[in-house]
Amino acid sequence: MASFPLSRLSCLALLAFSAMAAQAAQPPDDVSVHYRDPGHFTEAKRSFGVNANNADAYLKPLKAYIAQRAARILAPGQRLDVEVTDVDLAGEYEPWRGPNFNNVRIVKDIYPPRIDLDFTLYGADGKPLRSGSRSLRDLAFMARASVVDQDSLRYEKALIDRWLRKGAAGL
Repeated sequence: MASFPLSRLSCLALLAFSAMAAQAAQPPDDVSVHYRDPGHFTEAKRSFGVNANNADAYLKPLKAYIAQRAARILAPGQRLDVEVTDVDLAGEYEPWRGPNFNNVRIVKDIYPPRIDLDFTLYGADGKPLRSGSRSLRDLAFMARASVVDQDSLRYEKALIDRWLRKGAAGL
């Protein structure tokens, strides 16, 4: 009999946690991120044969990350539209290393990450406040690398973070 209130409490906690997780998984309404012709991205052109990337493996998480991070800097009522025009992930395939390296991305400082994008920031009244293009690069990305971070998009996410760090005024 004493376990009944405990199981009800556990059920309520699980329900609350599920609701929070579902809300966190939804992309923010105030940020729109889309890709312009991802088949022609530098990353897509370099990937072929056994090195062919599943574009969704990096495009979907990158899109969600941009939307989630950008939503944090917007004032109430503001909206941000981001169009990613090119992506080049950090590292490169070096097939001349031999057949055992055909599927291994070699990350060195000579292969920095790059993201090109266009954006428009809208005010609460719906009028454009700021727009522009950015070429996000980090030639010193290896110097900022963390041994602890094992995210496959850590360098690209760092580019986004550095761009958004200044807030909406710095876009």
